[in-house]
Amino acid sequence: MPFIATNPATGERIAEYPAHTTEQVQARLELAATSFRQWRDTPIARRAALMRTAAELIEGEIPVIAALMTAEMGKTFAAAKGEAFKCAATMRYFADNAESFLAPETVATSARRSGVRFDPVGPILAIMPWNFPLWQVIRFSAPTIMAGNVVLLKHAPNVPGSALYIEELFTRAGFPAGIMTNLFVEVDAIEGIIADPRVVGVTLTGSERAGRSVAALAGAHLKKCVLELGGSDPFIVGVHADLDAAVPMAVTARVQNNGQACIASKRFIVVRERADEFISRFSEAMAAVPTGDPMDPSTVLGPIVSASQFNQLAEQVSSSVAAGAVVRAGGEALPGEGYFYPATVLTDVPSDSRAGSEELFGPVAVVHVAEDLEAAIAYANATPWGLGGSIWSTDDAEIDAAVAGLDVGVVFANAVVASMPELPFGGTKNSGFGRELSVYGIKEFTNIKSYYVA
Repeated sequence: MPFIATNPATGERIAEYPAHTTEQVQARLELAATSFRQWRDTPIARRAALMRTAAELIEGEIPVIAALMTAEMGKTFAAAKGEAFKCAATMRYFADNAESFLAPETVATSARRSGVRFDPVGPILAIMPWNFPLWQVIRFSAPTIMAGNVVLLKHAPNVPGSALYIEELFTRAGFPAGIMTNLFVEVDAIEGIIADPRVVGVTLTGSERAGRSVAALAGAHLKKCVLELGGSDPFIVGVHADLDAAVPMAVTARVQNNGQACIASKRFIVVRERADEFISRFSEAMAAVPTGDPMDPSTVLGPIVSASQFNQLAEQVSSSVAAGAVVRAGGEALPGEGYFYPATVLTDVPSDSRAGSEELFGPVAVVHVAEDLEAAIAYANATPWGLGGSIWSTDDAEIDAAVAGLDVGVVFANAVVASMPELPFGGTKNSGFGRELSVYGIKEFTNIKSYYVA
């Protein structure tokens, strides 16, 4: 079955790629295994030089890869250019820091010499989503490859051009063949790949359902796995919030990447003292979000990625409204071609409605009013997910209470939640486990090996 790219702004089919045959998959697995045996012994300085070359290639091609991402999944061209730049910066970060991050540690024991090494382990299967076609892959692969491992990429089927670009990027940068290997395979092939003895681990960024399936397969075959799954991130507005700063950032937090980000704020929890003003200003700002052609520089909100995702979001909203939710902005699918849904604000959302109990993967904000900060934090934690969260306040006591109290993997104060190379990224509860990025992420797929020399 071919892999087809469709432009969500127009519904037009833009490219088609054949799936790899069983024989091609086996050859690619063998290439990865063979390449690892060479790559693991390649000096880190050489790995870093190649990674910097790849970063330079991205920087020289930002308009090209950005246009491809916009065409395949609908993010605005401005956002796509930012994603490409971030990827290049992250590749440079790990090129610069991998040697110190992976340096053996000396531990004092009764031995003459003892300590810990961080050795590469082998080919890692990366199952990646469509919403950040370049960043999700580079976020994982830059540190993993710098650690001496190799990557087998099973990208989302609707961004095949981006998958090919990434594979070819590493080849053009001078990496040996097999360091980054693209696999055009269907979901039913994943079990066999995870089971293959040449594959030593798997990472997945995607839905909770996919995460459960991959974790079960990895466990059955005793393979290490890292999961970054869904989220319903809280955006808490405290008593001392600066609404002049918080309201525009609330809009950005909800509509970034067309509302299709795991770490996009989805639940806006406001203390009662500030609720009326925040809801009024936030709803007005969301209603004014420029929506349309993602290649237009003035556009802030582009289309939903596909007809199925669009229909699911529309049904989540309409059924929640039928259950009692109040629409403060948006709430109705936009007419015309493409999969455009407006920036939407819902209040008075029943907890058992779809908007009150499911992740909304699109530009729909649910606003909840809490009596005070303690109640806001409790409500924020009353969810099966725990990816990220933010607190908006000028008071350090409020900030510290939220940082300590939120049961999530990432907390930002007075800033939109983001992933960055310097800090570990990952979630708690049903949002997954393990960490990417930083010194912690680069060690996830290493053999943390103790040594003792008497």
